[in-house]
Amino acid sequence: MNFKSIKKYIAVASIAVTAGFTSCVHQLDTVPVDPNVDTKDKVYQSVEDYNQGLAKLYAGYAVTGQQGPDGNGDLGGIDEGASQYLRRYWEAQELPTDEAINCWGDPGQPDMSTMTWSTNNTLNEALYYRIIYQISLANQFLRDAADSGFDLTRQRAEARFLRAYSYWHALDLYGNGVPKVTEENSVGSDLPEPWGAQEGRELFDYLVAELESILDDANDEHLVDIGSSMFGQANKGVAHMLLAKLYLNAEVYIGEPHWEDAKKYTDLVVNNYMISDSEKNAVSAYQSLFVMDNYEEYNEIIFSINYFGNQTRTWGGMTYLINAATGGDMDRDMMGAPGWGGNRSMTSLQKYFDGATDERSLFFVHTDDNGNELTEIVDFTQFVQGVQVTKFRNVDSKGNPGDATFAETNFPVFRVADALLMQTEIEWRMYGSAKNDNIRLLWERAGRPTTAVPTVSAEVLLAERARELYWEGHRRQDLRRFNTFTKGTVVPTWPYKGAQTAPGGLTTVAETYEVYPIPSSEIGANPNLTQNKGY
Repeated sequence: MNFKSIKKYIAVASIAVTAGFTSCVHQLDTVPVDPNVDTKDKVYQSVEDYNQGLAKLYAGYAVTGQQGPDGNGDLGGIDEGASQYLRRYWEAQELPTDEAINCWGDPGQPDMSTMTWSTNNTLNEALYYRIIYQISLANQFLRDAADSGFDLTRQRAEARFLRAYSYWHALDLYGNGVPKVTEENSVGSDLPEPWGAQEGRELFDYLVAELESILDDANDEHLVDIGSSMFGQANKGVAHMLLAKLYLNAEVYIGEPHWEDAKKYTDLVVNNYMISDSEKNAVSAYQSLFVMDNYEEYNEIIFSINYFGNQTRTWGGMTYLINAATGGDMDRDMMGAPGWGGNRSMTSLQKYFDGATDERSLFFVHTDDNGNELTEIVDFTQFVQGVQVTKFRNVDSKGNPGDATFAETNFPVFRVADALLMQTEIEWRMYGSAKNDNIRLLWERAGRPTTAVPTVSAEVLLAERARELYWEGHRRQDLRRFNTFTKGTVVPTWPYKGAQTAPGGLTTVAETYEVYPIPSSEIGANPNLTQNKGY
């Protein structure tokens, strides 16, 4: 089977949503309870029915409900497109950093860019409940598959991975005190207890145990091998990468480093994947990872959220990322999108490229330039301000456009280039120094002169991760790991950090903002939960 036919198969699976899975979450102040409102016997009558139920779990990262882009959404109380999982997650990881800023004045939106959100921030609420909803769906699928009479061990392993993936988001964004709910909990019986105290390790340990279990061939429920899955399907390599990410950030999550464990799983990733290093049609090797036919780059893209135009209709996801980045006098045909004019970056990102030749520098060059300094956050039409990013495009590698309304480009969740930089960082942290061979390899692919590859340091690692991974949803994690998200310790402060009216930025903001608040509506509905410190 070639990868074009695999993409077609995944497209069908992504929209083949089981009719019985509909949301009972009609208000954002309601805890998702039982998304399976029909009886199991009616919904699941064959293995194919269960496969479509599993497809709903994958589709939950890409779309917003049963219909799309509007109507019959999974969550109520907010614009459906704005509640989409990838859109909310991307903003939470990118907007408060030196890589991105948004100019819209929608409720809650400016606070995300300026690190001034509160417990009542609507967008934070949507993200929290989207994560909880995904976990609820996975739990219900596992309950239903437990005594089906069919062999569903592979499907259950994938559902357990997807639940772990969302629980990792919960841990990273909200800490250890999120609700503890698995398939073992009776639906709607009692208000869930938290996993533990904010700085505890119960959820971290659970995630490690779950991922190690579905990697073990001695267990009936284990993931398929690397190379035996379709593009965008969870396999052992995807679980290796998630474990590597958990251990890489262990000191942030649980207050103690796990560099040996991080090295073990990062090495497994690096040894089983390779970077795309050849030009493809009209684009560079690097940009081939961010256009519509990036499913052909399966040797580098370890895991993805897949989009297929009219078959995955949403105002979130890649439709949002590409359109929100397009505006002013940018070339709409080149971007493959009409453009909404919302997201851009600042010179703090552009400066990482230092004016050097580098094919990763995918920015719109203004014809009337003031140095791209941003002095007006809320006006995207001032196209000479800020740095407009052209990394993601809704065209293929030949420049052919995709669907005119809904994007067809897949979002790369995990890439081996990330693992290469993780490998270098782990070596540096373990031994105090590291070879710069992996950085050199990425510079060679980017056409950046390799005569000046620097000695590895904290500053070099964060700069290189910005060059390679900007706008891919990693930056907040990286800055936290280097203790420079709320403090200007490794990278300089960036514009608008901590105050909407301060383009010069602040040296520090309150440590409270290291994690997001559990929504006040959730705290009010479940007295077992404790709000994160400082909120």
